[in-house]
Amino acid sequence: MPGTPETNPAAKQVSDAPSPRRLLSTEKVYEGRIWDVVSDSFQLQETGEALTRDYIDHPGAVAVLPMNAAGEILLLKQYRHPVGMDLWEIPAGLLDIEGEDFVVGAARELAEEADLAAGTWNVLADFFNSPGSSSEAIRIYLARDLLDIPHHERHERTDEEAEIEFHWISLDDAVDSVLAGRLHNPSAVVGILAAAAARASGFEGLRPADAPWPAHPSQR
Repeated sequence: MPGTPETNPAAKQVSDAPSPRRLLSTEKVYEGRIWDVVSDSFQLQETGEALTRDYIDHPGAVAVLPMNAAGEILLLKQYRHPVGMDLWEIPAGLLDIEGEDFVVGAARELAEEADLAAGTWNVLADFFNSPGSSSEAIRIYLARDLLDIPHHERHERTDEEAEIEFHWISLDDAVDSVLAGRLHNPSAVVGILAAAAARASGFEGLRPADAPWPAHPSQR
């Protein structure tokens, strides 16, 4: 009888891994303002027939779950036009500055979207937003020991970001909102559930902020 995850040593060895395939051709079919769409032809096996897949070539992104001393997390309400909804999210943004360190980018987004700086950073989770149609890799950080950025140093938010609203919520209430289907932003959902799981061990098992991120496109 198969062992449970607690007793089966193989359970800890489940890990995504690079899987190079023979690339026959690649073509940029759309060049956008932020990301492009490319069309690749490749073979799964050396003798297999060619397959073609179109996908978004994305620079990747970072997101931040801010947590205060009371264990509350900060959510931001922002309008998202493709789905036509106001979504409660966590601070996040593109890694669109060439050569910028990942955690530096996360700190920049935290400052620009939430007017906050953090003294303690850890990696919460890494994930692909939609691996069947996009190369976007997202890293979520847990940010603690928060400080308000002085008013004269704050970023001027424009467009959709100008409408951002803030709300502090307990982690338990945020988990309830995820499980009840009230929250839909992927970074918020993943970050909230990851933080709840990490809290059980006092956050001791979290990776450091500078942990390798081999799944990010720039690292492959």
